[in-house]
Amino acid sequence: MIPKRFFMLKIAYSSIYKHPLPEGHRFPMEKYELLPGQLLHEGIVQEDNFFEPKPIDEKWILNTHTQEYWNKLQYLGLTKSEVRATGFPLSKELVLREITILNGSVQAAEYAIQYGIAMNIAGGTHHAYADKGEGFCLLNDIGVTANYLIENQLSKNVLVIDLDVHQGNGTASLFAENPNVFTFSMHGAKNYPMRKEVSDLDCAIPDGTNDVEYLRILEAQLNRILKDFSPDFIIYQSGVDVLETDKLGRLALTVDGVKRRDALVLNLAKSLRSPIMCCMGGGYSSKISQIVDAHTQVYRLAQDIYF
Repeated sequence: MIPKRFFMLKIAYSSIYKHPLPEGHRFPMEKYELLPGQLLHEGIVQEDNFFEPKPIDEKWILNTHTQEYWNKLQYLGLTKSEVRATGFPLSKELVLREITILNGSVQAAEYAIQYGIAMNIAGGTHHAYADKGEGFCLLNDIGVTANYLIENQLSKNVLVIDLDVHQGNGTASLFAENPNVFTFSMHGAKNYPMRKEVSDLDCAIPDGTNDVEYLRILEAQLNRILKDFSPDFIIYQSGVDVLETDKLGRLALTVDGVKRRDALVLNLAKSLRSPIMCCMGGGYSSKISQIVDAHTQVYRLAQDIYF
């Protein structure tokens, strides 16, 4: 008999997540194909843990993004400079991928309300603004999910914990005037984007920060947030580009340090009885196996901590 816990951790995944890019493109799409296989291989999950999201309804795109920008995307009308800012060659297949990822995060959030936690193999597209995309992000799944939860009265106070090495500038911009969404970004001080937005709480850390110092800072910042904000839902951007091996990260965390980081966040959410949706964010280590290994840990922790 398959243990009941296996059916409780719901994970959004679609084969469209691995959108084909031109050979030599530096964005590692392979992880979206390899990660589900690794989770199954290690016995962390079963096939029934996965659900396949469909493209999201346009209503929820326009609840976060402007009509003009959405028209540009769906009719492939971005200028050359706008395409260059996203880092992706624009195509209908890419737009379909993006709106499928959006629904993956939204549906995972609904599952999180039911089971305490749920995941999206992709997502974490925190560089997308209401009216533009950049940094490998066309549409902001964090923003769409938070707005969906609030509009449907599934949440009143959403906390975004963004621990990707790059500041969640698009998310910060989206919720700059919204007191119901608290944006927290802990990121490399000298890393992309060079011009940062203002989150509700930003914590910029220096190049070379190691496990001990990173975890000390993170715990202090989380405690600081909870003095003034009481979340009833958490969105966790769990990028692994904080690894020392990451080509773009410039920090010095080990795989164990990332595991302890994830455990800190998940244990906090459970202690608060606040549902949490985890989306994967970035990861650009030279060896794809290191990226997959680091991402795998948060799924294992989800099973161990919640079920």
